[in-house]
Amino acid sequence: MAYRPTERTEARKAVVRKRIVSAARELIAHGGYAEAQVAAVASRARVATGTVYRHFPSKAELFADVFRDASQREVDAVAAAASESGDGAAGRIAAAVETFARRALRGRRLAWALIAEPVDPAVEAERLVFRRAYRDVFAEVIDAGVEAGELPPQDPELSAAALVGAIGEALVGPVSPTAAARDPGSLVTPLVEFCIRSVTGKEPAIVNS
Repeated sequence: MAYRPTERTEARKAVVRKRIVSAARELIAHGGYAEAQVAAVASRARVATGTVYRHFPSKAELFADVFRDASQREVDAVAAAASESGDGAAGRIAAAVETFARRALRGRRLAWALIAEPVDPAVEAERLVFRRAYRDVFAEVIDAGVEAGELPPQDPELSAAALVGAIGEALVGPVSPTAAARDPGSLVTPLVEFCIRSVTGKEPAIVNS
């Protein structure tokens, strides 16, 4: 008779897997992918090295899972900011951009790992998936704004993709491990204003960042 995992066994495996991913994410947030060697991840997760490999046959698969987990948290935060703002399309975009930028500047090392750090192709593939996820958040806001007459006619997906590219490029330097810390407001305010100008074609009101 073939062995069938019980619900308790599967639940226990899920807990261990989550602990491994959390440990790897913490190490990456501290020192990048280079710091998240399998032995270090196992030690931090309080499991044997072999246990890590039972859940993740390769380090690339572990990093891809970590990337998905960390990136989804960021996308969810940006989407929540966009949906909770009651200031129309421009205000929703401003809230989303500010959330994106402030979270990145607050967790610079993790942001660098998510945005720009050289990675295995499996992780790079996930990076592209999540760029599209950010694009979709902005595209939904822009589409609704155009429909409501709050924004000029434009291709929502194209404008959203351009915003995501601009935000990412603007943050690459400031979140780099070699960059000096800077006042978030000195970056966030002009970045938000740039994004608002890009989709409205107008000079934005002063943004209180």
